[in-house]
Amino acid sequence: MPDQIAAALEPYGLVQRGGFVFDEGNASSLSARGFRSVVLIGHHGSSIWPHFTGWRQDHPDVVDPLDQWSKDVLTAVAAEFDATAVFPSDRPYLPFQQWAIRAENLRPSPLGILIHPLYGLWHAYRGALLFDRVLEFPRNGPQPHPCDDCQGKPCLSRCPVHAFSDGGYDVVRCRGHLASDEGQACLHGGCLARLACPVGREHNYNAPQMRFHMDAFAKG
Repeated sequence: MPDQIAAALEPYGLVQRGGFVFDEGNASSLSARGFRSVVLIGHHGSSIWPHFTGWRQDHPDVVDPLDQWSKDVLTAVAAEFDATAVFPSDRPYLPFQQWAIRAENLRPSPLGILIHPLYGLWHAYRGALLFDRVLEFPRNGPQPHPCDDCQGKPCLSRCPVHAFSDGGYDVVRCRGHLASDEGQACLHGGCLARLACPVGREHNYNAPQMRFHMDAFAKG
């Protein structure tokens, strides 16, 4: 089945991002509904961008276009495999970050974003497929954590308003900066803290994708 799911996702620039079988401790509510396994779906870099922008041209008035595109695509893929699609925006919120940590053995960066040893901070999870049966998954070995050997942690010093600190991320300060004249470089070019990370720079989002995400974040 993994090969068939991969083939169904490929036309949209999406990939499987690992998965696991639920146990009593990590999905009691889902297990009670009969779900046994989860496969996470996402992307690396800008692989989805041409597919999403083509869809968006035909859906110009959608309020949350990337979420809606993800739902349209993954709901159709789920139907092919007798699965149920779920999404990070669903309420009540599902623990996607904890699922991702378990599925791919990733760890958070100092910015709070999960960092991938190859793709750095330039990846995302668009949804997941829930199955009512036990699937087999390859055993994941330990992943190197790039931040352990990073000298100086440049991501923490590049933010113009020091929104990132040991105390966490000051969202209000960041959004206030983006709304100011001084913040236009970040708004148009991308988060300077995120761009400072040396891991996976060749997979940075392209300029239109970067601006799309910054605009969406700035609007809250």
